Parts: sequence; C-alpha cells; structure tokens
Amino acid sequence: MNKTRNEIIITIILNIVLPYAIYQLLVPHTSSLTALSAAAFVPLCDSLYSLIKHRKADMFSGFIFLGLILGIIAVLMGGDERFILLRESYVTGIMGLLFLVSLLLARPLIYHFAERFTGHDPQMNDKWERLPNYRRTFRLLTAVWGISLLLEACVKVVLVYALPISTFLAVSPIATYGILGLTIWWNVVYVKRIKRRAAANPQT
Repeated sequence: MNKTRNEIIITIILNIVLPYAIYQLLVPHTSSLTALSAAAFVPLCDSLYSLIKHRKADMFSGFIFLGLILGIIAVLMGGDERFILLRESYVTGIMGLLFLVSLLLARPLIYHFAERFTGHDPQMNDKWERLPNYRRTFRLLTAVWGISLLLEACVKVVLVYALPISTFLAVSPIATYGILGLTIWWNVVYVKRIKRRAAANPQT
C-alpha cells in the first residue's frame, strides 16, 4: 500500500505539479513557447527513465508530454482572439479522442495509467487476463473520460463563438470545472462500488 501511494505521489509530482510550476514560474519572464517547452522536459525525462527501468514505454508520462507538445503547437499556430482562447480545449479534445481510440487497442489508456500508479504491479496483468469485469471496468472508465474531455472541448467551442468574449471568459471555467468535476465524482463513486463488488466476489 505504501509503495503504491508513493508511486502515485511521485508520478503526480513529476508529471503534473512540476510541469505546472515550471510553466507558471517561466511564463511571466519569457514566451509561452519557451515556458511550455521547459515544462515538457520533466515528463519526457520521467518517461525515458521508466522506459530504461521497465523496458516498457510509460503511457502516463507520454500522455502528459504529448499534451504539452500539443500546447506548443497550438501556441505556434497563433490565430485570432477566439482561436487563442480555445487553444487548451483543442488539446483537451485531441486527448479525449486518444482515450476513445485506445479502446480499439489491446488495453485502454486508463489501464496503462493505473499500471503506472501501482508500480507496474504484475497482478494487474493477471486480473486483466482472467477477469472479464476487470477488463470491462477499465474500458468503461476510458470511454467515460474520453467522452467527457471531448464534451468539454465541444461545449467551449460553441460558447466561444456564441457569446461575447467577456461573457465567455466568465462562463468558460464553469463549463470546464463542471464537466470535469462531475466526471471525477462519477469516477470515484464507480471505482468504490467496483472495489466493494470485487471484495465480495473476487473471481469476477
């Protein structure tokens, strides 16, 4: 349990907290492009370390790194004021599509994320091979997150072109935190229910 908790903490620090902190520290003093490039360096290093250590690409770090690279591309594209306001949503939409596309692969993205957070626990592979409900859970979680990210992006595209910019700036955070907040709440409730069911019937 302590090992898993430590893996989660280290992963979040390296792939979310540090890149965000680096970006926030640099962006007042340099361009968005330079700040994003520096922020992308940490998850890239973490992904390379995981590749060397486990001889397997780390999907979580790679996903975060890809998101930052897409952010850099969005900055380079420029565009009018409304397009610039939607840069983060374009990235979010692409990430949502990646979640959904991963459902066509042998194992979906959420499985690989969980694998990283558990320190590449070999029991995960065993459960995936043996338990249909285990596989179904990861596929459902991946589908819901993919749809949620796409929905957030689509809603903000509609809002930015339907509302005055000043109104959009006020409403946009409500849409983002509302959609993603509901998804997180559902995720927590669903996982707790699945864990109770698995404890009662570990063979499914």
